[in-house]
Formats: sequence, structure tokens, C-alpha cells
Amino acid sequence: MLLGRLLQPDILSALARAGHGSCVLIADGNYPFSTQSPADAVRVFLNLRPGMVQVPDVLEVLRDTIPIEQATMMATSDGQPAAIHQEFLKLLPAGVPTRSLPRAEFYAAVTQPTTALVIATGEERRFANILLTIGVVQKDQR
Repeated sequence: MLLGRLLQPDILSALARAGHGSCVLIADGNYPFSTQSPADAVRVFLNLRPGMVQVPDVLEVLRDTIPIEQATMMATSDGQPAAIHQEFLKLLPAGVPTRSLPRAEFYAAVTQPTTALVIATGEERRFANILLTIGVVQKDQR
């Protein structure tokens, strides 16, 4: 049994194989997982039913598991931040740079070969997609 909060074996395995600069997508239930992510990315489906599991649930556990260098969110069609983005900002570690990209640019960022892990959720809120770039483990984080 593990002592940490993250227990899902496929996510643990993918994170253990990822390194600095690798990316992790946590996506809402509307995200086109099969066409807008790299073919060789590990895909984990946590979308048990609509509304379960939600993106902030996954973000909170990943925040405590990996160093986050940057977070990229999907902008709404009018360029305004989605309401859920405020939840993301509260959950991200202090000082983590963030950016928002329009849908096509977000898809382009996710489909880069650096995306190592794609996590599908049952999140029903739109534009609830966040791409995390894994940072470097600092000596005081161990």
C-alpha cells in the first residue's frame, strides 16, 4: 500500500516515466481524447459517469505529486477565462506561470510529443482542460 494520495497505477507509472518538460493533460468530458492527443501518450479514463471525477479533483492530487513548471488552460471562444479557471488558479502552487490558449492552439500544444499522459474526467463544465508541464524536483521537495 502506498502512503501518498495518488493511488491510480497507470497514472503513477506514466508520471514515473515522465520527466522535466513532459506534459500532463487533465481534460473535461468534451475533450476529443483520441484525435487531439499524441498516439503514444498514456491515456487514463477516470470518467466513470458525468460529473465524476472532476478536473479539480485530479489537479489537486497531481499538484501534490509532481512539480508543476507551467499550466496552460483552454480559453473560451470569446477569449475570456472560464469560471473553472479560477478554481485551477487556487489549486496551483503559488508562482506557477499560467497561460490560456484558444481551442486550436491548445489542441496543438497538447498534440506535441511532450504530452506523456492524458487523463479523461467526467467533468461537465466546458473549457475545463488544463495542460501541466512537469518541472524539476527541488532539493527541499523530497
